[in-house]
Amino acid sequence: MKRLVLTTVLCALALPATAKDPGQNSYMIRVMKCVGPSASMELYLPQSVVLKGDDGILSMRPTIGWFTLDLSDVSKGKPLEPVRISLSPDKKSLIVDQYTRGLPPTRIPMTGGTVNFDQRFGTKAKCGAFDRQG
Repeated sequence: MKRLVLTTVLCALALPATAKDPGQNSYMIRVMKCVGPSASMELYLPQSVVLKGDDGILSMRPTIGWFTLDLSDVSKGKPLEPVRISLSPDKKSLIVDQYTRGLPPTRIPMTGGTVNFDQRFGTKAKCGAFDRQG
């Protein structure tokens, strides 16, 4: 019995968290803005999650949101990319998984703070607090 429980727990921890794709036509709301020395970043969540208030955010399952990396100052534009967004177990941080880039997940405190998204453009980015008003 212990072996079955251990195997089940190991399998659950080894599999990546699945995230529901809200779809191309869903409305998104900017919930965080971060500014670094060479770029600014923005994080968008589906309106259906954000408008549920604290109950929606605090009970949020992993979902697909959008992430922008604004490199307009270096003439590279502002692309949108899908990211997997989840809430940390202690509900004090958003976890942003840039799975299309293969980068390690970034933890952003809900109250704001300084984070590193990647080593090329997103280092030492100062993020504001979570803002459901955009």
